[in-house]
Amino acid sequence: MLSAQSAARATRSAARVIGLTSLVLLATAPRASAAEGWSLAPAGGGRPSFYAEGAPGAVLQDTVSVTNPGGHPVTVRLAGAGVPVVLAEPTVRVPARTRADVPFTMAVPAGATPGDHPAALVAKDTDGRTATARIHLRVGGPALSALTVEHLAVHGDRITYELVNRGTTVLAPRLAVRAHGLFGRVLLDRAPRTLPVRLAPGTRTELSEPWPGRPALDAVDVRLTATAAGGAHDTADTAARFVPWGAVAGAGGALAAGAAVTAVRLRGRRSRGDRPAEPLAEDVELTGAAR
Repeated sequence: MLSAQSAARATRSAARVIGLTSLVLLATAPRASAAEGWSLAPAGGGRPSFYAEGAPGAVLQDTVSVTNPGGHPVTVRLAGAGVPVVLAEPTVRVPARTRADVPFTMAVPAGATPGDHPAALVAKDTDGRTATARIHLRVGGPALSALTVEHLAVHGDRITYELVNRGTTVLAPRLAVRAHGLFGRVLLDRAPRTLPVRLAPGTRTELSEPWPGRPALDAVDVRLTATAAGGAHDTADTAARFVPWGAVAGAGGALAAGAAVTAVRLRGRRSRGDRPAEPLAEDVELTGAAR
């Protein structure tokens, strides 16, 4: 038979065991929220993104899946980005551990240029969480790769310019930079390299090239050459004059000061003895009067 102290110790031990067990159960229990774990992807499985192809004016069809593996329902609102999209259900409520398949149509704009047009389906739940499914849309027609370099200029220690995609395909441009000074001296020679940009058809981007070692005094001709797959090629030239205006202003001030001192000295000499002598009174002959 247990004593009162032994019974009390047993009761406290049992309470600690129950408390620890409750903590373990709370830690391992699933903590679900309305946004937990849901995803957006093309229906059918195995496709990382949508791919569609059609001529201008065509209407294309596909299906997107919203999968909710969590323990609570989730409500998601769907919309298209970059291309007109009509969804069978713009807002869908997906129960726990369920998938909802939503058909949609894409209308290729009548004036769309041939080539690749990036787009996407975007989903957003009531908690503000978003997911995106990319759409690779290719508009039928002849593929044309065209690229121009525009608004080339030199501003201090930077060369600024714009690249414009004048074709119908997405471009990953490459750029080469070369600059010559007086007498053909090579001041800058950067081999072609791929730029960290992708240009969609009809778009432009402003870029710049650093030039930390530019000359302080020189007349420079700068040439940029841009290329891309498919034969896209363009070259732009500009001229720049580098003059250390601070030094020039200092030298000009010294010259002006020297000229002023010289002028003052000349005026001083004239005032002291360079004036012509006036005739004496007895040398003046009076005429035209009878004596």
